[in-house]
Amino acid sequence: MRSAGAVVVLLGVLAAAVWSVIDLRINLATMVDSVDNATAFLARVVPLDFPPLGELVAMTAQTLAIVVVATALAVVLSTPAAIFAAANTTTGPLARGAARSLIVLSRAIPDVIFAIVLFRFLGLGALPGILALAFHSVGMIGKLYADAIEQVDAGPPEAITAAGGRRWQWITGAVLPQVMPQVVATALHRFDINLRTAVLLGYVGVGGIGMEIANALRTMNYQRGMALALVVLVVCVLLELLSGAIRARLAPGAGDRGGWLGRLTDAWVHAPRETHRPQRRRDGRVRVTPPWDAERIRRLAGVLVTVAVLAAATVGSGIDVAALGENLAGLPAAVGLFWPPETGGILPTLLEALLITVQIGLAATLLGMVLALPIGVLAARNVAPHPRVATALRTVIVTVRAFPELIIAIVLIVITGLGPVPGALALGIGSVGLLGKLVADSVEETDVRVQDALRAAGATRSQVFFGATLRQALPAFVAHVLYQLDVNIRSATLLGIVGAGGIGFYLLNAARVQEFGVVTTIVLLVLAVVLSVEAIAVWARRVVR
Repeated sequence: MRSAGAVVVLLGVLAAAVWSVIDLRINLATMVDSVDNATAFLARVVPLDFPPLGELVAMTAQTLAIVVVATALAVVLSTPAAIFAAANTTTGPLARGAARSLIVLSRAIPDVIFAIVLFRFLGLGALPGILALAFHSVGMIGKLYADAIEQVDAGPPEAITAAGGRRWQWITGAVLPQVMPQVVATALHRFDINLRTAVLLGYVGVGGIGMEIANALRTMNYQRGMALALVVLVVCVLLELLSGAIRARLAPGAGDRGGWLGRLTDAWVHAPRETHRPQRRRDGRVRVTPPWDAERIRRLAGVLVTVAVLAAATVGSGIDVAALGENLAGLPAAVGLFWPPETGGILPTLLEALLITVQIGLAATLLGMVLALPIGVLAARNVAPHPRVATALRTVIVTVRAFPELIIAIVLIVITGLGPVPGALALGIGSVGLLGKLVADSVEETDVRVQDALRAAGATRSQVFFGATLRQALPAFVAHVLYQLDVNIRSATLLGIVGAGGIGFYLLNAARVQEFGVVTTIVLLVLAVVLSVEAIAVWARRVVR
């Protein structure tokens, strides 16, 4: 009965997505009509106008510094939240429920909403952007950390408890060391996401290269704006490749971690090697601390480098500590500006814009699914007709993931004009990167023994795929598409700020004219939609699993 209900819900979501594509008039004719605009846009972009090298390095470094500090802060905040949210480390049902609610709420509120509210509390500068990125990141990082903690080996914590160890001792001594590879890998993945978001937050006042792109495009200086966008793309690609390589080294079964990259990851995540015989000092006493061998020196060097990077990023981000104290003093009065919620006499308009935001998310998910499913399936090494095909499509997926949706949306807005169409197309293209990767990974994780059995019985390649591979991976496909829908609806709010339609446009306008009661109303509307979509997605994933 529940399975039938899930099928009905999923068909309803599919029908809504098809209706959204039709209602938003996303079709081939629209694309053809925009060819002349695309040609004119290219003429206005070339030649690219890069700023002086010193300025370019400074603005890029500031953005990277903001993202480093924000991601590090998110890890610090997410770790205790995950400990209380995990069933095996929480202090009780009440603490676990509160931690899980905090994580869900952080994930449901888009970064830009955090930023707009914090700018009113703390003033302009890097700090509101850092806090916005960090608070929203807790939603993803905290959930993944909690899931990792719940899967640790229970033996070491029980041994420490049996020896008289306290709760904090077995958590720090047995639980956290086991999840350290996941901690680092998740932080690196979130760093990639935060870098793309930091560029978008330049439109609401966060410094760095994002603000320079916003200023250039507002003044229709497309040569400068696209030049800076190209720099962002190159930085995203390089960091995606680096973080992807590090995450691969941290994955279970990665093998020998030789080379500089292996030594670096060892310094981050590896505990000291165990010794089977006690080591003694020259005076005959047993050594209770590890010796200063090459391994310990390498770990210390890794910690010192990490601390130095965080310190340099904190300085380079441009946080104004002096202004922070003054702004915090006026915090109670600033909070009062956002309550009670107000409609500003435009509630019907806000509801219509909210519907358009949902339509953008639905249409983008459908377009992304149509593109990502075949690409992801053929990118799986156990399905691709040739290893080169899998490698080529994996490269396509990585390349698409490196393009921030903001850059794609800006280009499409200039070509097709303001409105929801460029937003839906930008998110649809962006969905290929994430959804394609998830689909490829799911296909590769299927049980090959079932596929081998069908091949041994004389089944063709297509029969093996539809009879074994697809049947195993289908629940994962459904889960990934629903997750992408959740992501796209939140992202649609963000892209509305740059003119891609939806309620984000009214959110930014309300903040600019200081109609903070209207800001609160919009935040509550977005939050209600996001939580509703997430609830439906969680229920459907649980049923089809």
